[in-house]
Amino acid sequence: MAMTAPSAEIRQWIADFVAETLHAEALEQVVTRLDTAIIARVPELRDPDIRRDLAASSRAHALEVLSGLTQDRIDYPVPAEAHAFARTLARRGHDLRLLLRVYHFGQEAVIDYMTDILEERRLPHDIERAVLLRLFERTTRWVGTSVEALTDTYTEERERGLRAALTQRAEVVRSLLDDVDLDLEQASTRLGYRLAQRHLALLLWTDEDAAPAPPGGNGDAAGLLERIATRFALSLGNGSVLTMPSGATALWAWIGVDDGLPEPSEAAWAVETPVRVAVGIPATHLAGFRGSHREAVAARHVAERARPGRPRVVHYRDVEVAYLAGADEIAMRALIDRELGALAANDAHSARLRDTLHAYLRARRSPDAAAKALGVHKNTVRYRIQRIEELLGHSIDQRGSRLEIALDCVAVYGV
Repeated sequence: MAMTAPSAEIRQWIADFVAETLHAEALEQVVTRLDTAIIARVPELRDPDIRRDLAASSRAHALEVLSGLTQDRIDYPVPAEAHAFARTLARRGHDLRLLLRVYHFGQEAVIDYMTDILEERRLPHDIERAVLLRLFERTTRWVGTSVEALTDTYTEERERGLRAALTQRAEVVRSLLDDVDLDLEQASTRLGYRLAQRHLALLLWTDEDAAPAPPGGNGDAAGLLERIATRFALSLGNGSVLTMPSGATALWAWIGVDDGLPEPSEAAWAVETPVRVAVGIPATHLAGFRGSHREAVAARHVAERARPGRPRVVHYRDVEVAYLAGADEIAMRALIDRELGALAANDAHSARLRDTLHAYLRARRSPDAAAKALGVHKNTVRYRIQRIEELLGHSIDQRGSRLEIALDCVAVYGV
């Protein structure tokens, strides 16, 4: 179908709309709305790693489509983020039809969004019709171009995965995590990893602003995460490791840990930007395989909600209370305000008192041990505890356990 050139008035309205929407905050709102609409109809995309790759793809597509609306060209380059998303679906063992559904529902979400915008602004009927027609023509061309290119990307990645037995591994892992009854020895053979041992689960990913690199490149995130998981298996475990990509820049891993191995030092867990790691608690056999992974997922959930400046490696055992209490954000904040009162103020003096109280409670109310942990004199600790009780209006012994829970939450999420 040949496209009719829009009038000057329509061109100007489109140019103004594009300029307004390309602002970072407005663009993020649009991407969030579109992705939410797609995920509501394709629930397989709710996984945090897949959702993250979808958002990157949607953002890159939006920039291409918006910039193209103001021009007469109708070619739409497929961005690298969209190819990364297609590879993620292939690696996770999803059918090609899921990718096609994403783009079909994505086009519907774009049309619905623009229809709402036009209705809100009460444009003249001829302008509204012309804009919608232009958008429909452009998005149809965009979807057709994208699906054609990404089908090839998906197929190539799927075939590569099949050759490397990645899809088989993903299916076995998914079955194990879904509590499907499998023969343990047969599953171990297919995975190349012994399930009848003690497991430590890890989730590894990169910071949001670390863009995916082409496969095989020096900066390939997947390769970097694989190398780190292997290093942990050799330095912290018995050398056995099972890994599975969970996104373009994310990895699930399990390492075998023998009972006699010493507790690893903090230095042994060192990772550098942009890598982040969430760690479960070691546990044995199939229940440990599932449980440690579930804990690593929870630790990552805390890490992604935590205040800035937290360590790049988060252990579930250190944030378990904050995770459980933080499941209900409103209730957690009410607990913090109720238990800490004036200590919940956002200033340096209150923070110093909170740190002192936290160390004191963790040291089982020993001023000497708390002073050693804080690097201050024990009399300083005693003075601060006295001041804390004055601010709280009651003895610490009356509500020590609740205070410690509140302080655990503040340490992770901030005030």
